[in-house]
Amino acid sequence: MSLTADDIKQQPRASRWLALAILMLPVLLVTVDNTVLGFALPKIAGALHPTASQQLWMIDAYSLVLAGLLISMGSLGDRKGHRKLLLIGSLGFTVVSVMTAYSSTAEQLISGRACMGIFGAMLMPSTLALIRSLFEVREERRLAVAIWATTLTVGSAVGPLIGGVLLEFFSWGSIFLLAVPMLVPLLIFGPLLLPDSQPDGAGQIDTISTVQSMVALSALVYSIKHIASDGPDVFALLAFSVAVVIGWLFVHRQLRLPTPLMDLSLFRNKAFSGSVSINLMSLAFLIGFVFFSTQFLQIVLRMSPLSASLALIPGQIMAIAMGILIVPVARRVSVNVLIPILLAFTAGAFLLVAGLGSSLTVLVAAFALLNIGVGAIATVSNDVILSAAPSTKAGAASAISETAYEVGVVLGTTVLGGLATAYYRGMLQLPDFLTPLQVRLASETLAGAQAVSATLTGDQANEVMYNAIRAFEGGTSLMVWTTFSLAVLAILIARCTLKKNQATSV
Repeated sequence: MSLTADDIKQQPRASRWLALAILMLPVLLVTVDNTVLGFALPKIAGALHPTASQQLWMIDAYSLVLAGLLISMGSLGDRKGHRKLLLIGSLGFTVVSVMTAYSSTAEQLISGRACMGIFGAMLMPSTLALIRSLFEVREERRLAVAIWATTLTVGSAVGPLIGGVLLEFFSWGSIFLLAVPMLVPLLIFGPLLLPDSQPDGAGQIDTISTVQSMVALSALVYSIKHIASDGPDVFALLAFSVAVVIGWLFVHRQLRLPTPLMDLSLFRNKAFSGSVSINLMSLAFLIGFVFFSTQFLQIVLRMSPLSASLALIPGQIMAIAMGILIVPVARRVSVNVLIPILLAFTAGAFLLVAGLGSSLTVLVAAFALLNIGVGAIATVSNDVILSAAPSTKAGAASAISETAYEVGVVLGTTVLGGLATAYYRGMLQLPDFLTPLQVRLASETLAGAQAVSATLTGDQANEVMYNAIRAFEGGTSLMVWTTFSLAVLAILIARCTLKKNQATSV
């Protein structure tokens, strides 16, 4: 027998927190999937031989679809019931994940990741909506939202650790099978512990707006990826033009619809728009760091996946701790002071790598600094976003916040990762003794160069890897300096948009 919202009010306090624990399983899984693939890329490259562009799409296909559908799925949950959507999404995510684990080509894996994004979009908005149904007492709800926000960061932070452990003992497909133990408990206990939300049948989901948002975002990402892999050309320009035109049409349509897919009026509030921007940028910084550090640790420093993941544990601990410890601080310190301080930790992480290089010690320290900032920002900025929006638009605000999170993940690999990849391809100098096929493989990615060197012996293998590592380190240097500059920009955005003397209500 399922529970209604009225039944939940009569349940013991422990039952609500047990329900919250069940709700955190899909949140953790969806965010883990954003970073866990980074550690598997070297093994996937050896097994499926993807191009540089395909490697980026393996990461971004999931986040791109997820970001494009989050707002639509939030509206669908309002109309059909969030618990129903959560359970359908969990079942679909589990089935598709198992199928993706046994992909035999790069195209199959990319398609599987895209399908996972469809079902993942059903999960995220439903979790926050059900938290509002579970916790009607304001103090309990504040803590529950803080736990939810912390779980977002924790998932991204522990993804490398989970990936390292799985890849040490199992094949690369094991990272996708993780969905089974994570979501099966939700499918079993969800109907018993989670309330039915009251469906609102008013209005229809605007299909045109959904398609416009997906096309605009996909075209933008494609143009950036194409520039990274093939350089600027007419195809990149055409894709970027499509993104601009369709994006403009999307905004114009939202301003005219009586019930828009995305309520753009929320962005008139400076605190709201500033916090969304900071949320997006901070996640891009985290994903960009994971993108290059996982390859550096495993390929350049020749660490096993498990050893490389263990090296990042201090940063993961900081992400978990700061997500909770920042709560009492945020009540007393103005956000236009607190968030710039947290962003300074993020900027410091990249400045450390830029100044001292990418040694093991530097990467461990930098990842810890990065997660001090990002872990706390996730909690504080989400509270500012919800506080800045009227209570009647809390659902729309949370959907925009979650969309910004996923777009940040996409930009972390597309812009920052693509920048490093473009430098690598442009500056790599390969010896004349390589065949045309070996040159093509080595020019795609650092993992490709490693695979080519494995077919050579002695000085020839060493020469290929030496040149590839030099090009990769040059791309990394360009990326970290760019990210440091963007972090400084984020500090300025926070100072200009967040209200003075405004403490959060976390």
